[in-house]
Amino acid sequence: MDMPSSPTALRLRAVERLVRGVATSDGAGVRLTRVLTQNLQRRLDPFLMLDAFRNENPEDYIGGFPDHPHRGFETVTYMIAGRMRHRDSAGNEGLLGPGGAQWMTAGSGLIHSELPEQEEGLMEGFQLWLNLPARNKMVAPSYRDIPSAAIPEFTDDTGVRVRVLAGESHGVAGAVARPDTEPLYLDVHLPAGARFLQAIPAGHNAFTYTYRGSVSVGGSEAPDRNMAILANDGGEAVELAAREASRVLLIAGRPLNEPIAQYGPFVMNTGDEIRQTLVDYQRGAFEAAKVRAL
Repeated sequence: MDMPSSPTALRLRAVERLVRGVATSDGAGVRLTRVLTQNLQRRLDPFLMLDAFRNENPEDYIGGFPDHPHRGFETVTYMIAGRMRHRDSAGNEGLLGPGGAQWMTAGSGLIHSELPEQEEGLMEGFQLWLNLPARNKMVAPSYRDIPSAAIPEFTDDTGVRVRVLAGESHGVAGAVARPDTEPLYLDVHLPAGARFLQAIPAGHNAFTYTYRGSVSVGGSEAPDRNMAILANDGGEAVELAAREASRVLLIAGRPLNEPIAQYGPFVMNTGDEIRQTLVDYQRGAFEAAKVRAL
């Protein structure tokens, strides 16, 4: 979507509330912050979860995420620092390095692992869960590994650098485009004193997550490690500003407005579908899944 020369030409979104996130651990003891928790799934539909991890102590990440199943949604892993190797039940594998991403559609189900390929140094990144519409929850699993160099980016006249993982920003198409949910996923690097305006379709749910510095989002300050939920009030854009050099994720998507039934790593629409998922998993259907390229 092309942007007008002045933010006054669009109705800007304000911050509805800030969310700090909950410190927890997952996998084999990986310490992380669960920013988008289950109680926010309806409000931020189609997004189901956002985990942020930033650990320099190897004891906080070395166990990684051994074999575990998924069904009914997509996972988006984005690495800022460190290396993580993915393997799945179909024998596929890939290595996520700094600045790289993996977009995986779990669909009808698969088993995979995500294990650090380093024994020291910083491990930092994010995992976002994106729901699938009911008609696509049982599609064949697929994934795409996206190295850092394959993620489109641009730098504007004020020095703001934008990496476009999904969607479109200022005429630059992202690495991934998805139907139904139409996700926008930007990594925005703001120099001190810079401002950035991004269009967001009216009706799409949207939020930011600051992971360096402090960012003014629609006039409200969102400090480091805070999520800002943007009001869904018909606004067509958000304005970001920073007094100090800062980095922030900007994520938006079209809500599905469908029932959500979640049991751990399985997300379906009804309890009966969850019960069938457990039967399928116990009989080994996930281990037999063939995974295709996205």
